[in-house]
Amino acid sequence: MADRRSNYDFDDLLTCGRGELFGQGNAQLPLPPMLMFDKISHISDTGGAYGKGQVIADLNVAGNGRLNWFFDCHFQGDPVMPGCLGLDALWQLTGFFLGWLGLTGQGRASGVGEVKFTREVTPDVKHLEYVIDIKRVIARKLKLAEADGVLKADGEVIYT
Repeated sequence: MADRRSNYDFDDLLTCGRGELFGQGNAQLPLPPMLMFDKISHISDTGGAYGKGQVIADLNVAGNGRLNWFFDCHFQGDPVMPGCLGLDALWQLTGFFLGWLGLTGQGRASGVGEVKFTREVTPDVKHLEYVIDIKRVIARKLKLAEADGVLKADGEVIYT
């Protein structure tokens, strides 16, 4: 198990994607192009809206050729990041949090409550920030985290 650091850069995220950060068979991020953030700028098991932990991650959109795969096809002539990819990023971070806590398991999403989109992510957006506030962690045979999440585009909350 890796040290419980408070932030992770892109190379660290790739290490997690290869299954090398939390150990074989444990929480693993997807690799590009499905990895939806460039860094985790803050992770803690305290703080956040509920005092039970928080994860903050960032994605630079402007000039990021890694994102062209979906902007080129969704939709031709009207490029938009699929909303499900922003939601998936929030799930990715929640699974990462469980691995970071040292809990074994694959760190997969099992559901979502209510989702609200108020704006789209287009190529003119410069920066995305994902914020996960942990509400509850179950650490028995079943390992589970419940969290609230938001996606901010250039500082404005656009997904909740």
